[in-house]
Amino acid sequence: MSTLNLTEEELTQTARLVRHDILLMCNAAKSGHPGGPLSAADYLTALWMNYLDCEPKNPFWEGRDRFVLSNGHCSALNYALMAHRGYFSRGYLLTFRTLGTRLQGHPSKVKLPGVEVSTGSLGQGLSVAHGMALGARMRGVPERTVFCNCGDGELQEGNIWEAVMHAGHRETDNLVLSVDFNNAQIDGYVENVKGIEPLADKFEAFRWRVHIANGHDMSDIVKAWEWALEGTPKRGHPCGQPSVILFKTVMMEGTGEFENIPGWHGRPPKDDEVMKMLKALGFDYGSVEEARASLGEAVYDGYVPEEER
Repeated sequence: MSTLNLTEEELTQTARLVRHDILLMCNAAKSGHPGGPLSAADYLTALWMNYLDCEPKNPFWEGRDRFVLSNGHCSALNYALMAHRGYFSRGYLLTFRTLGTRLQGHPSKVKLPGVEVSTGSLGQGLSVAHGMALGARMRGVPERTVFCNCGDGELQEGNIWEAVMHAGHRETDNLVLSVDFNNAQIDGYVENVKGIEPLADKFEAFRWRVHIANGHDMSDIVKAWEWALEGTPKRGHPCGQPSVILFKTVMMEGTGEFENIPGWHGRPPKDDEVMKMLKALGFDYGSVEEARASLGEAVYDGYVPEEER
């Protein structure tokens, strides 16, 4: 197993840095989606640091777990997590959404080693993740766990529920889904656009194990991931059911006055706004340039596929 096993305090501080990096990425690019990444930062930091088996310097290691970011517009979070996990240096994050970068607006399996699936067309990631989990079981490696993250607005799409139905029917217990339940999407609050409740009851009806957690309480987050993994072949306790964690979160968490506003779904912060947001997170810089410089040199130092060498 290859994980970092950070303490809850270390996970909390790492998530704070992840938010810091996401804000600077979107600000520098003058594009991107900060809202969802900031709401999911805590629980996905815990997953990537402590529970996702991977080898950053050998991203095609056969024994690795798989992670699928179904809500691919939240790519800034995926990249920041990869940088903090050691796939490449944080400075490279500032190339986000620029010409020629590996850090495309949506995750690209072709461009960036460590990305398992190119995503972005909402509603499709869970079907792909379920296929990967079934494939692992059919190949005799059910201990390989496939993690998938979806946004709550994404659950308004029918393809998601076909995957939910199929995974429950096939008893795919090496599949773990996390849902960023921040009640916000591009057009407003989810409950007003198209309500998805009672969400837990729907998953249970399709034979899933369901757990609800506070997506900003690291102790609760750790307990939730432990709960999910205890029902998987990886821990030696296959339960015959896929697992879903509904993480209750807040869009733009940690940014003070900018929290819980759906308009931040896909609007990058301007210089004056990002300075306020960073200050709310506890970072005190004299300028945006100083903040960006804290990340280091914008050079890719990660794994390079053989065909590119």
